[in-house]
Parts: sequence; structure tokens; C-alpha cells
Amino acid sequence: MSLAVRSARERRLAHASAIVERCRKCAIGSTRTQSVYGEGDPCADLMVVGEGPGETEDRLGRPFVGRAGELLDRMLLAIDLPRESVFICNTVKCRPTLEEGGKLRNRAPEPAEMANCRPYLDEQIEIVSPRVILALGAPAARSFMGPKFSISKQRGLWFEGPGGIPLLATFHPAYLLRQTGGELTAVKRLVWGDLKAVRSKLDERPQAPTPEIVQPDLFG
Repeated sequence: MSLAVRSARERRLAHASAIVERCRKCAIGSTRTQSVYGEGDPCADLMVVGEGPGETEDRLGRPFVGRAGELLDRMLLAIDLPRESVFICNTVKCRPTLEEGGKLRNRAPEPAEMANCRPYLDEQIEIVSPRVILALGAPAARSFMGPKFSISKQRGLWFEGPGGIPLLATFHPAYLLRQTGGELTAVKRLVWGDLKAVRSKLDERPQAPTPEIVQPDLFG
């Protein structure tokens, strides 16, 4: 990718991030500390999409930087993808919370919140133009495949994402962190298979556009 293209994408992402920072379409836009737009290589082959920022992400303004983020980094490195080589974002750009005992707790984003943020996500996909999208967790997967998507039954399968981009869903790193014993071993095996599928898809050589064959005028 040329420096000119990379620079243009960086400018577009920075402009979009500033718009997100001013957004107050949802109530969580007023309860969050700061927006978490996303980060990474603007020319990445892989885009990773989670559901929403957590407490640490809300405080730092960066996606996947808590314990789940540390695990995601190790998952990506396992298939030779340093964090800085991918683009990481969420379906919503502000931390979804609920109040319990006077404290704010994380929760899954609501459909209306994901709908309000969807233009921002679509714009990110359009700018970065990844070759593959990896959705982490059921909420992120359902934002692409609809409310009937089952992460337990349909993870690891390839779907057609926005713009025809190949899309695969797997378990969220936070889900892995909640597993123990034999359940953890089983889930890790499934996720590893999904990651290898992503690596294989990225290793496929992109097909060059087929040139249009024009019938020559043999008798002109």
C-alpha cells in the first residue's frame, strides 16, 4: 500500500474519530469517560470487531487493553499477526453500563445503541477495506448476521460480511477468561481452530480482477 493511500486513510479515520468523540446519540455517550473509536493499521488485512469497550478501555480510550485485550494480543500473535498489524474496534464506541450498588457495571450493547453506532463501524470498514473480518462474541456477530446467529453453533463458519468481505465469528476473549478446567481446554481448541481458519484465509492470494474480453472487429 502506498504512503499516499495510508496517509489518506489515517486522515479519514482521525476525522471520523473526532466526530465519534462528539456523538451523544445514546445515553452512554454522556456516561462514558471517553469514546473508544478503534486503532491499528489503516491498511490492515484483518479487522477485529468486539462488542463494546469495558472499564479499562473507557478510561484509556483504546479498544481491548484490559485482560481480554492481553489475551487477544496473544491470540493474534499465535497466527503471526502483531496487534499493530490489524485494525481493532467495537460495534459501539462508548462503554455500555448499568448502575448496580452505586457503581457502573459493564453490559452488552443494546440493539438501538449498535444501530446508532453502525454508520461509524461501516465507515471504518469502508476506509480500512480489510480482506477478512473477525467478530468476537455473540453481540458482535449478531450485528453482522442478525439476531438469530448462534455463537455456539455458527462460530467458525464463513459468512459474507459488508461489501462481500469474508467474516468469521469466534468466542470473545473475555469468555475464555471465565472458563476453567476441561471447559477451558475445549473452548481454547475451538478458538484455535477459528484462528487458523483466519490465517488460512489471509494466506490465500487475492484474485486479480478478470479483464473484460472485447470481441475484436474482425471484419471492420
